[in-house]
Amino acid sequence: MATGTAELRAALPPALAESLDSWEEHLRLQRDLSPHTVRGYVGDVVSLLDHLVRRSGTTVAALDLAALRSWLAQGRAKGDGRSTTARRAASARSFTAHLRRTGQLAEDVGLRLSSPRAHRTLPGVLGADQARAVLEQAAQPAAGEEAPADTALRLRNALVVELLYASGIRVGELVGLDVDDVDRGRRLLRVLGKGRKERSVPFGAPAAAALEDWLVRGRPVLATGSSGPALLLGTRGGRLDPREARRVVHAAVAAAPGVPDIGPHGFRHSAATHVLEGGADLRSVQELLGHASLATTQVYTHVTVERLRAVHAQAHPRA
Repeated sequence: MATGTAELRAALPPALAESLDSWEEHLRLQRDLSPHTVRGYVGDVVSLLDHLVRRSGTTVAALDLAALRSWLAQGRAKGDGRSTTARRAASARSFTAHLRRTGQLAEDVGLRLSSPRAHRTLPGVLGADQARAVLEQAAQPAAGEEAPADTALRLRNALVVELLYASGIRVGELVGLDVDDVDRGRRLLRVLGKGRKERSVPFGAPAAAALEDWLVRGRPVLATGSSGPALLLGTRGGRLDPREARRVVHAAVAAAPGVPDIGPHGFRHSAATHVLEGGADLRSVQELLGHASLATTQVYTHVTVERLRAVHAQAHPRA
């Protein structure tokens, strides 16, 4: 949560705190949102409820459209941009929908709350040659003799980068993989995505080779009795933490000369872009990325000018 959120939450009247707790439980258990997403939603609604208290409201019965609009307006006056305002409005609408669904409000006052459309900014994307340079750098052994643990970590790090680029999966999906989620024969990953939706994602021969190296020469070195079925392991044998996976990606990118710094999300975007440039259709990329809506894929991916020119030259009768 943002600085001050815990203090604001602790100061809420009991009735408002109870409504907030109920909604947070709904987000965690029924909607199965990630802890990061839940923290963001809750932080927004704590701010909303603090605003309500300042308007003399002590229960959610005092929450109306005027309170919602004045809360958003206050944020805009303090410098909130379009994206922040849109996110805060979405948090509020989720909260009021829960209040109506659980009988705490007679009507869903958030239904009439409008907000500016957020500008969707795309992460950086690597060229195909840059991606290849990062992957080759990640696979390079250190100079001199390596201790077994160092070799294991190098093989793991190489696999992290290979799988992220080969499959386009999210970093959370990557670290959530178990050994049994990998079909080595058909080169498929069984991925549990957002909303606990399962999908199968293919990966190529280089990633398969990195996977084999890790499973044979790397994972057994780091595995402990408490490792369980996790595919990727940390230095102490537990499941690899997403933050460590991000550090692995940034380190691999930094080691490749002339490559701009990107994280796992940039690798995901690069993978999708390169698949599109190779001729894949948007619906195939939608399935690859695990997007519920094709509109999300259309915003997330872009086709290069070179690809558009090639399509135009092939398809237009007057090209």
